[in-house]
Amino acid sequence: MTAPVFVVDSLDDLPGGQYVLDGPEGRHAVSVKRLHAGEDVVLTDGRGRWAEGVVKAAEGKDRLVVMDLESVHEEPAEQPRITVVQALPKGDRGELAVETMTEVGVDAVVPWAASRCITQWKGERGLKALGKWRATAREAGKQSRRVRFPDVADAATSKQVASLLAEADFAAVLHESGEEPLSAVELPTTGDIVLVVGPEGGVSPEELALFAEAGAAPYRLGRSVLRTSTAGTAATAVLLARTGRWS
Repeated sequence: MTAPVFVVDSLDDLPGGQYVLDGPEGRHAVSVKRLHAGEDVVLTDGRGRWAEGVVKAAEGKDRLVVMDLESVHEEPAEQPRITVVQALPKGDRGELAVETMTEVGVDAVVPWAASRCITQWKGERGLKALGKWRATAREAGKQSRRVRFPDVADAATSKQVASLLAEADFAAVLHESGEEPLSAVELPTTGDIVLVVGPEGGVSPEELALFAEAGAAPYRLGRSVLRTSTAGTAATAVLLARTGRWS
């Protein structure tokens, strides 16, 4: 079992190789994980930098003193980089999608306000929903022992998604009209892969045409049609296996 991961703001200044983890992270370590002296932990900034340490002491309910933090490592970004454009699902299924995609290894998630989305992010409600997606990516990153968490972008329009697709080294739309399976397409070994997952109501013909102009053809996963909250996770797993990132 790998050591539990906790997030810190910065690893630039480790005073004497010792660090006090407090606040919500310290409370989670002491009161939830119930860590004790001598146990291994990993501290990370969530942007690829991390350090291994050993628990020196647990103090109160929310302070963990970590020692032996002498060296900071940096995990390089994975190649190719995989971004999933995720249409906004109903209820909390968006958070479920972000959670499972983070667990399998997605690098970035772009919330997409597709024309057939029942859910629409507007005003304070939209900012709150985006915050939940970002918090989910952070917590799922910790849970899956990642030290580089996925970026969750601001919500994008269809035109903004098309611009993203046009810049990708490989772009695809998951759609039942695809004649070729995603599992058979030739993929780049470096650069950016961008995958579009539509809403419950499907990607509209106008959006399919717009994305095709940007270079994103439709591809299918299999015979069944997956829900929007699970399609991105399944497709990411296919890409990770086929690009060698899961080798």
